[in-house]
Amino acid sequence: MYITDWQLIDYKEAWDKQKTIFNALIDKKLDPTLDIQDIRPQLILCEHPHVYTLGQNGEASNLLANEEFLKKINATFYHIDRGGDITYHGPGQLVGYPIIDIAALKLSLKEYIHLLEESIIQTLAHYNIQSTRLQGATGVWLDIDKPNVRKICAIGIRASHYITMHGFALNVNTDLNYFHYINPCGFVDKGVTSIEKELNRKVDMNEVKEVYKKSFTEIFKR
Repeated sequence: MYITDWQLIDYKEAWDKQKTIFNALIDKKLDPTLDIQDIRPQLILCEHPHVYTLGQNGEASNLLANEEFLKKINATFYHIDRGGDITYHGPGQLVGYPIIDIAALKLSLKEYIHLLEESIIQTLAHYNIQSTRLQGATGVWLDIDKPNVRKICAIGIRASHYITMHGFALNVNTDLNYFHYINPCGFVDKGVTSIEKELNRKVDMNEVKEVYKKSFTEIFKR
């Protein structure tokens, strides 16, 4: 698996670059004779400036701020082509975009999402944070059997011909105040958290990236 790091990148720029790779891999899959240079399945890691994204079937009413307020908080908004509802991306959040052929790994989309969640669960375990899945809700959660259930990682995927794009957003040192302006993933009764908040200290983003790369690689090698 080829892993690349786009560092801090504008959301629209990253989305356009994803689509270029995604479409090229689909074209190559449908016609193996095509000579497509420098395009390969990969895991992309990055961070974004403040931005809200709404999935293709999401509810616009889950964005609680108007355009003027978004400008005030230096945030942008995009209605995009993934599954899921609304979420936030920003500095201090590790975003991952695996663009891979899950059919080549003999995975269904449901199995793929399960493994993506597992890669986050194992990454959090490295920091002694116990996390799990919540039935009926994609992503990774903490204390699902308690009143203060909270989400630490959102997942939203698009797939065509079993090629994937979009991915996950893990709150590392994220400014959680930005979640106040949305109903995260459409939920009004559940909180959000971050590694920083759970540990009561900032963690090194590069270290988290290395831990995640190891978890992702080990899980998908199986």
